[in-house]
Amino acid sequence: MDNAPLRAVIADDQALVRTGFRMILATDGIEVVAEATNGLEAVAAVRRTRPDVVLMDIRMPEMDGLEATRQILAAGPAGGAGAAEGPKVLVLTTYDLDHYVYAALAAGASGFLLKDVSPEHLVASVRLVRSGDALLAPTITRRLIERFAHRDEARNNLHRDLAELTARELEVLRLLAGGLSNAELAGTLTLSQTTVKTHVARILSKLGLRDRVQAVVLAYETGLVAPGGGAQA
Repeated sequence: MDNAPLRAVIADDQALVRTGFRMILATDGIEVVAEATNGLEAVAAVRRTRPDVVLMDIRMPEMDGLEATRQILAAGPAGGAGAAEGPKVLVLTTYDLDHYVYAALAAGASGFLLKDVSPEHLVASVRLVRSGDALLAPTITRRLIERFAHRDEARNNLHRDLAELTARELEVLRLLAGGLSNAELAGTLTLSQTTVKTHVARILSKLGLRDRVQAVVLAYETGLVAPGGGAQA
């Protein structure tokens, strides 16, 4: 990645929230290139400014953050900071409700934070999401997917490309869905972390996924891993 500053769009209907986020990000050299008060403005701002990361509220007038997230990510790379993968969406909300979190992830968001997050955690999270890593703690991700994910034949058929994965990649995906970090994967499989990162990158590429969070969602929705932690045969 070049030395250009990380560029962000903030979408929130509360002016004080936007101002606070802008000030926090600016102290760490993150450039806020646009602000939006609703989902429609957020979509337009992303198309206009091509940010790296979008900080997206859920409950907003005109269009909520979930629909805005879907539209932004459906636009693909053209909506992102000139990068091949397009922008990342980090959802921030005051509502600590599981169905909002899962809905945000299902819409394609790369992470989820409550608005009472510390300034340091906010900055670190924005940078983490930009790097393509998952933001949610593995235990939170697993709890959400186990509660809300459902499997059916139609969904399974949509992802027959799981057959494209090697036996090792399927093993990595199963463990990833169990909440293991790269370091834990490396220890479990007796591999280097560099090798683990390569496997994860190949899994995401083959399945057309943006990040590890989507990989966890897919592992449960296709039945590769069963709610409750059991892997399918």
